[in-house]
Parts: sequence; structure tokens; C-alpha cells
Amino acid sequence: MTLNPRSAAALCVTLSLCALLAVPGNFPGLGGDARLTLAVFALATCAWIGTPIDDTYIALGAGLALTVTGVISSDTLFGTLGDSTVWLLICAFVLAAAVSRTGLAGRAAAFLVGGARTVRQLTHLTTAALVVTAFAVPATSGRAALALPVFLALAKALADRKRLVVMLALLFPTVILLSAVATLIGAGAHLITVSVLWEAAGERVGFTEWLLLGLPLAVASSHLAAEAVLLTTTRRADREGGVHITAEEIQRHSDRPVTGPWTQAEKRCALLLATVVALWCSEPLHQVSPAMVALIGAVVAASPALGTVRLKDALKTVPWSLLLFMAATMAMGVALAESGAAKWLVGGVPAGVTPVMFLTVVIVVSTAAHLVLQSRSARSSVLVPLVVAAAVGAGVNPVAAALASTAAAGFCHTLPASAKPVTLFADVPGTPTYTPRDLLRLSAVLAPLTAALVLLFAVAVWPLLGVPVTR
Repeated sequence: MTLNPRSAAALCVTLSLCALLAVPGNFPGLGGDARLTLAVFALATCAWIGTPIDDTYIALGAGLALTVTGVISSDTLFGTLGDSTVWLLICAFVLAAAVSRTGLAGRAAAFLVGGARTVRQLTHLTTAALVVTAFAVPATSGRAALALPVFLALAKALADRKRLVVMLALLFPTVILLSAVATLIGAGAHLITVSVLWEAAGERVGFTEWLLLGLPLAVASSHLAAEAVLLTTTRRADREGGVHITAEEIQRHSDRPVTGPWTQAEKRCALLLATVVALWCSEPLHQVSPAMVALIGAVVAASPALGTVRLKDALKTVPWSLLLFMAATMAMGVALAESGAAKWLVGGVPAGVTPVMFLTVVIVVSTAAHLVLQSRSARSSVLVPLVVAAAVGAGVNPVAAALASTAAAGFCHTLPASAKPVTLFADVPGTPTYTPRDLLRLSAVLAPLTAALVLLFAVAVWPLLGVPVTR
């Protein structure tokens, strides 16, 4: 395997660090387990950055190394697979498979987009529809796949207005990525963040709390991004003409009816999804965990009498590789916290750093991290344990710091390979789409805007919702 210059440099730095950690006299106050943890953590990060090896394979190797060396027990490594957040994601994918099978997404798209009469209305109605999908389909790649037929229908209807088609091609992945912060199941990185907060700081963030904090940010950032996409990819003349998208045009790209009477399966699935979301949101009232609610919903969705999908078919849609990655990185987070490695790493935070300054640095680093680590989950696995430990040492609320880091890491639009939804919509056969130059132009505007918005929420909005900046 040939390494590029950047990867070779990263490997040299990592190996040098490991060599320094191996010398007992270096880094006083750093125990043996902490040294091993830091070495494994550095090697895993280097491999994520500089090699084409699968992220999950690297994470499993790191977890195995920490177990074999005795830093964590085998029960800790295997026990992460039984974590409630892992079960929540499994069941959420079963529910998503049931929704996809019925065609409810096509009906929602026809209802919302069909009401647009201007380009700006079309842009913001599409944005609103994509934000709503965060509640029905976990993981951004799944939402992108679900939304692609809707984009194709819109592209055909606007075939004579190429710039608008390019704008929509860029709008879909942009909103999908930024709106994921709306819900706990929006991305695997969110579940990693919740697990790290519980293991390292004893702070539990449930579905309702995440919804309360994340949904307003998702709505604000998505519509702000929609305006940025509209203004950076179209001219005034493109925006002045009217639009009219009919249900028939959307129907041509859907194998399920998007108009007319609802089938019994659609009614049952819509009722089930609404009930599950309502129970998730009302967790403080009934005290039933989101994972248990999701499990009940998944059992009903796959039941022979009431369900709309067979269980074995639904389980095929579950990203088992992502779940193993999450479990392994959770174990790495436990090792960082329990060995004292994370605390030692952030022990040099200057005493004079103000909370706002600390959060600003966290948000800037998290926003730029996609240029180095393309996997959103890997970014959270590397950043969140360090951010939580540093926040405790700096007197900043670890929940605010972790959420700010995770939300900022949702920006990954600079390159076509920066995120799977961006890659998917960058190459649509037979349809004009965006170029790397379009992405760079949008990123130059959107990166500072989204970073500033996350900082605004962290210091001004979230404290009003019960998450203060300081402990």
C-alpha cells in the first residue's frame, strides 16, 4: 500500500509519539494504561486519516488491542454492543424500512413541493420536507437514498432550467447533513456523543432533550443553508421565473401512489410512526426509554398482522458495520476516560480561557475536522472524548461542549468525498449536478455561517433551554 505525502507525515508523527510514550521517563504522571490507550488512539486516528482501510476494521482492531493489553475488560468491549443506543438505532432502521416500503415519503413530497409557485418557495418547502425526514429515517446516507427519486422528479420537471437543477442537487445533501442534528437518531455520531457524555461525565441526554436542543438548530441552519445554496448557485434571472411541480411529475419516479386514497398499510404505518415519535418526545411523562419504544415499534412494524415489512428484509437495511464501529469506539472512549488519558491530554488547557473562547475553538476545530476525517462517526469518536474532558477542566458544561462539537461536525460539504450524501448527488447519470467548484463556493460562505450559528445557540439559546454554558 502506497502512502501519499500527507499520510506518510501523519504516520511518522504517530510513530514518533508512540516511541515517546514507550519511554517511562517521559510524560510524568501518565500511567501505563494511559500510555497504551494514547498509543492505540493515535494509531487508530492515523489509520482513519491516512489509509483506505475500513473505519470499522480499524476501530475493532483498536478495541481488541485495548482489551488484549488489559486496559479494558472483554466485558466492556462486548458490552457496548448491548448499549441501549445501539438497540435504538437497530429498531429505528426497522421502522425506516417499514416507512420506505409504503411510499409515504413520496406522498409527503408531492404534498409539500406541489404548493411551490416561486423558486424561493420551492427551495424552502424542499428544505422543510428534508428536515422532517430526520424523524423517519436514521442516518444521513439512508435519507439521501430516500430523497434521490424526489430530486430526479424535480430535475425532470425543471429540465429546461439547468441552474435550478444544480441548485436542487446541492440543496438536498446540504440540508440532509445539517438537519441530522434534529434528532438523536439523525446520525451515528449523535449516539457516540451521548455514550461518551454518560461514560466520561455522568451526563445523560435522552431523545427528548436532544430534540429540544437540536431541532431549533436544525431548522435554523437548514433554512440558512437553503438561502446560501440559492444565492451561490443561481442568478437573479434564475430566481425570478415561477415554478409549478405537479404530482404527476413526481409519480413518474415513484413506484407507489403519491396521490389518491391512502392504503390500509400506509395508514397503519403513518399511525405507528406518529405514535413512536410522540412516545419518544414524551419520555419524561411515561419514563419508557427511547430504545424500548423503538423496539416495540419495530416489532409492530414487522408483525404479520399489522406490519408493512418482513423482519428479515428490514434487518438487511441495518448498517451493521456502523453499529460495530459505534460499539468499538464506545470502548475506546471508556478506555480514554478510565485510564486517565483524556484528562492528561487536556490538562494543559490555559486557566484564563473563557467559556465562549473555549466553545469557539471547539466549534472551529469540529467544523474543519471533515477535511481530515471523512467519517462523521470517526470525527465524534476522536473529538468528543477530548472535548468532554477539556470542558470539565475549563469549567464549561460538558453537555454544551459535546453538543456544539457534534453539531459543528455536521458540516462536511467542502469536497465531493466529504460525506456520502454529497458523493451520491455529485454524480447522477443523465442529470446536471454540481462541480467541486460549486462545493468550494458554497463552503466558503456556509462554513463560517454554520459555525457562528452553532456558537450562537451554545451561548444564547441552549442556556434558555436548560443547558448553561458553564457547569
